[in-house]
Parts: sequence; structure tokens; C-alpha cells
Amino acid sequence: MSTERDIKFTAADFRRLRQMLYQRVGISLNDSKSHMAYSRLAKRLRHLGMRQFSDYLDLLDDVGDEAEWQHFVNALTTNLTAFFREPHHFDLLRLHAMERAQQDRHYRVWSAAVSTGEEAYSIAMTLLALPQLNSQRLEIVASDIDTKVLSQAADGVYDSERIKPLDSKQLKRFFLRGVGRNAGKVRIRKEVREQLAFYQFNLVAPEWPDMGRFDVIFCRNVLIYFDKPTQAAILQRFANCLQPDGLLFLGHSENIQHLSNDFQSCGRTAYRLVHPAVRS
Repeated sequence: MSTERDIKFTAADFRRLRQMLYQRVGISLNDSKSHMAYSRLAKRLRHLGMRQFSDYLDLLDDVGDEAEWQHFVNALTTNLTAFFREPHHFDLLRLHAMERAQQDRHYRVWSAAVSTGEEAYSIAMTLLALPQLNSQRLEIVASDIDTKVLSQAADGVYDSERIKPLDSKQLKRFFLRGVGRNAGKVRIRKEVREQLAFYQFNLVAPEWPDMGRFDVIFCRNVLIYFDKPTQAAILQRFANCLQPDGLLFLGHSENIQHLSNDFQSCGRTAYRLVHPAVRS
């Protein structure tokens, strides 16, 4: 690693940083991510007046400042999302919700890595458009480890470019267009935002809070950042959080075939919880 940068960042610093991130949130950075780690954290070090990464890592270890740890985690997590990304998942969600619409209970969905909110609002728009589903019996939980993107998601404000995939009916029903200094932006309508409950959530925390059981869990393009044992542990926890025949949606590059016997494929990167009696 280059020492010509204005902040000293050695190979030992990167190894230590990787271990600290893994221990904190379970994310495993490979060797190719050293430049990314430097570029994302260097700004924070400059803000703190530090000139070498070892001092910053010492600060995290010695002081244990939770706010600073959150800066560290926020900087090193990747947030890439879009409205109705991988639309086949929302087609399956729609069918699944319609099948359960007649049941006298809440329909519950968890977006477990919500990022800036597009996924959770896409879920809400899909389900609120169903005449069979009473909005009073709809619960959507949206969580992420990154507090910065969670705040953006809760605000529900986006550049107009972000809503290009949506049709005119969706835009009219679910969005408000900004005027004046907010021109070029849109905001999710209040009645849609109020369908969502936002929480910070660490998927590798020793204990998960009791959130009840969900009909559907979205956790897309997240498992790829964990090692295989961590992936398997998270999948086991997801299985324990799902209703019978509940659905789990993963990212386009994620395959759990050899990691869990709790799920069977029911579509492209879509999995259904297997009944306990038939699990091997």
C-alpha cells in the first residue's frame, strides 16, 4: 500500500481494519478492497486531524466510542439499490400476498438491508396496490446497519432520476413532486412512509430482538459480504423468523444451495421455507 497518500495506511493497518470490521458486523473484506477502505475512511481521519490509520484504529479500540464505531461501519458498508430492482421478486411478492389476503392476520414483510429505502417503498407500493390486502393489516419492517442511509430512507426524498422505472399511476398515487428549492426531487407520500417502521439492525449481533414471524424477508446482495459460516448462521435465523411457507428473497449473485436445508428454490433467487417435517 502506498505511503505517498496524505494519511499513512499500511498493509498491517488494512489487516487490522478488516479484522475489526469482521468482529463488529461480520463483513469480510477481501484483499482488493484496500483502496476502497482508504478512500472511504480518509475523509473521517482528516476531519479528526489524524495523519495515520493506526491512530484511528487505536481510538476505536481504546475508547470504544459507539458514535465513532458507527462512522466506521457507515463508511465501509456498500449501499446500492433502486426502485423495483429485480422486478421478478415483486411479482412473487404480489402473488404470495394475494394468497394470504383472506387470512385474518397481519401480512408482515422485513427488508433486512433497506439502504436508502427504495426496496422497502417498492414493497409498500406493491402491497398497497392490492385491493385484497387491507392496509391496516400490513406491516413492513425496514432495517440496516448504516444509520446514515436509514435516516435517508425514513425521509423518503429522492432525486427525480431515481423514479424513472415507475409508471404514471404509481407516481401519482405514491409520490409528491418538489417545487421551488425542492424542484427535481420527489417524496414518498406520508401515508406510505407511515406503513414502514425503521430500525438499526446488525445481522451478526449475538442476539436478535424478538420481532415475531414474517411472511416475507428481503435480504438482497448482503450475504455476499459475509463468510460461509456467517451466511449459514444468518439463514438459520431467517428460517426461525418466517411463517410456514414464508419467502426469502436474495440477491442475483447469491446461492444458498449448500448452506441451508431450510429453504427450497421457488424462483430466481427466491426461496420458500421448507416444512420442518421434510427438512433433512
